[in-house]
Amino acid sequence: MLKSKKQLETNKYELEAEVTPEVFEEAVQKAYLRNKSKINVPGFRPGKAPRKMIETQYGEGVFYEEAVNSLYADTIEDAVKEAGLTLVCPPEVEVTEVGKEVGVKFKAVCTTKPVVTVGDCKGIKVTKTVNPVTDEMVDHEIGHMRERNSRSVNIDNRPAQDGDDVVIDFEGFKDGVAFEGGKAEKYTLKLGSGSFIPGFEEQLVGHNIGDEFEINVTFPEDYQAKDLAGAPVVFKIKIHEIRFTEIPELDDDFVKDTTDFETVDELKADVRKHLEEHAEEHAESEVEGAIMDAVISKLEGEIPEVMYENKVNEMIDDLAHRLSHQGIDLKMYLQFTGMTEESLRETYREQAEKQVKLRLALEQYAADNSLDATEEEIEEEFKKIAEQYKMPVEQVKQYIRPEDLKLDLCVGKAVDEIKASAVIENA
Repeated sequence: MLKSKKQLETNKYELEAEVTPEVFEEAVQKAYLRNKSKINVPGFRPGKAPRKMIETQYGEGVFYEEAVNSLYADTIEDAVKEAGLTLVCPPEVEVTEVGKEVGVKFKAVCTTKPVVTVGDCKGIKVTKTVNPVTDEMVDHEIGHMRERNSRSVNIDNRPAQDGDDVVIDFEGFKDGVAFEGGKAEKYTLKLGSGSFIPGFEEQLVGHNIGDEFEINVTFPEDYQAKDLAGAPVVFKIKIHEIRFTEIPELDDDFVKDTTDFETVDELKADVRKHLEEHAEEHAESEVEGAIMDAVISKLEGEIPEVMYENKVNEMIDDLAHRLSHQGIDLKMYLQFTGMTEESLRETYREQAEKQVKLRLALEQYAADNSLDATEEEIEEEFKKIAEQYKMPVEQVKQYIRPEDLKLDLCVGKAVDEIKASAVIENA
């Protein structure tokens, strides 16, 4: 039950909520029933000791913590709803008083979704630039086709050189002691790729299959693992395989073997056509980006820092998820890229700010212009999501609230309306 609501600063409120003694007593009794079989009281069989005896021996508040925890979530959620607040992160909650006579009293500091305004977003002027397709671009794309049709040839008659793939065992030592994350077996590394810290790949060049040797490298000063930052280390290396990528010549035979065309000229014409289509799509994407940047510039309001931090967290979680599909964890990724968690967060910061601001601006535009989504549109969107993830619709509804989906649809309508009204000039 909400007792009071006080604004502390912009987008921050303090709520006081309480649970009545009667409701608290019910929660304490339930906690007793759940735990009595686990508590030993002399003279009573397990599970048979009266609550009063347990409280006499272990203290009156023996069940308070569990009772409070069982009441916490619903009490705070109800208080937030009663206060009419929309939160952007979990509130900071403390128990200010608890007892049989007073029940439970909570104090919650809540960070709320900001109140923003957005200026006129209709008739935004942008310039569309379609970059011309050059012969060099066509040749570059065909070069990728040749690489995709290359074959890996095992080398046993020469040492490793730049561009080769080497299969190696390695283990790193600092002051003679192996360090965490510095060991792998049968690891495939392309020399010259810059995947490892400076100096590592270069020292593999010139070695042959079966060679076992040591290399000396120094970790960067800003390396994320503080105990390795700027430290000289030794890696023990063994080379198992050396492979060379053989790229086929570009001629009519290659074209016939790998495409539906007969000649190099036909292939080049088709590649140029697709590159021109891509250039048009890219120009359209740039136009949309410019329009959305203009929308962001029209946003006014004080945005809580936590909204940016939450968005950065989402981006890093997404990166970690994608890396996991490649068998790499985030810690290993940071080690091999020489980044720290702080520097990784910094790379995402600008993008996170733009996404947060754009979403707020589009939501406000939708509200200002009375954009809405019908029940039929919401249901149809649920069906699309269910088909996309091959899940029953009812299961999708367990993960996505209808009101959230409705807001997404309204934001989509805002984007469409703003783009439709934009004035686009060709460069």
